[in-house]
Amino acid sequence: MHLVPADRSGRRTIDGHRVCDAIAAVGEPERVRTWADRFSLLSDPGRLSLLLAVHEAGPIAVSDLAVATGMRDTTVSQALRLLRAAGVVEGRKDGRIVRYHLVDGPVAALLEHCKSAGTGDGRVRPHRSEE
Repeated sequence: MHLVPADRSGRRTIDGHRVCDAIAAVGEPERVRTWADRFSLLSDPGRLSLLLAVHEAGPIAVSDLAVATGMRDTTVSQALRLLRAAGVVEGRKDGRIVRYHLVDGPVAALLEHCKSAGTGDGRVRPHRSEE
């Protein structure tokens, strides 16, 4: 059983065991910050489109990503620079061409989940525990 932090111990609870479970689920603030940063990368439709394309197509060049997503080459390059700085994608040089691939396992798993959870009509199927 987890202990409620001292600065919150005097506060009234309804279900103490649920509070402890919730504290354990939240975990360390740095872990929460890491996931919040990942989600912020995914919150932009352009970056999300790029990540979905890279995830599905594998190593792919900027110009090919631009065609696939309907974005300009410069916009793709700027987004990839941000994703590269965040450690989500890496580029490998092949002569003058740089091909990008996904290197962040948790983001790849999240993209895979999003791909499989979509219903095709814009709605997302509920998680099993919500059915």
